Amino acid sequence: RCAELQIQLTEAVSTMAGQKELIAKLEHDLSTIQTLSTVHRPDAEGAAVPSLEKIPEPIKEATALFYGHPPSPGASFPEGQVDSLLSIISSQRERFRARNQELEGENRMMQHTVHALQSELDNLRADNIKLYEKIKFLQSYPGRGGSRDDTEQRYSSQYEERLDPFSSFSRKERQRKYLSLSPWDKATLSM
Repeated sequence: RCAELQIQLTEAVSTMAGQKELIAKLEHDLSTIQTLSTVHRPDAEGAAVPSLEKIPEPIKEATALFYGHPPSPGASFPEGQVDSLLSIISSQRERFRARNQELEGENRMMQHTVHALQSELDNLRADNIKLYEKIKFLQSYPGRGGSRDDTEQRYSSQYEERLDPFSSFSRKERQRKYLSLSPWDKATLSM
């Protein structure tokens, strides 16, 4: 039992040492990449870069690998470094994917809210027209004063339009034609 624990301890120590080396290398690479921001950039794209030696080695190697060019003979990526770069890029991609899904969910919720508010607005308009109809009915009794305010004037045109037989016939014909369309035509029309 003691021998097993001793083996596990030595494995843990060696793993920790390897991780410390990788952390130190990553910190070194990050510091060299941060020095890139101090490199003078040319005014125009494609202009000659007078100080190409200031670009850090990891950037040169990664660019060469990205474009499929073999890296310079003196510089080659160790297998661990390629794996670490790949894991960094993969984790970044996963973060972007999660954020994208989160934003798509928010977008769907906003669209649902907009549709709910639109249907509520349509219902309120219909209710207002019905209320105007009742006002008009009550005003038709003799002896009632004919004072009209802005609210009545706003809904009077919608009320009259609803009573217009030609517009209601036109609406019914459009509905009939729409119902006779194929699903593909309905989708195209709605788009």
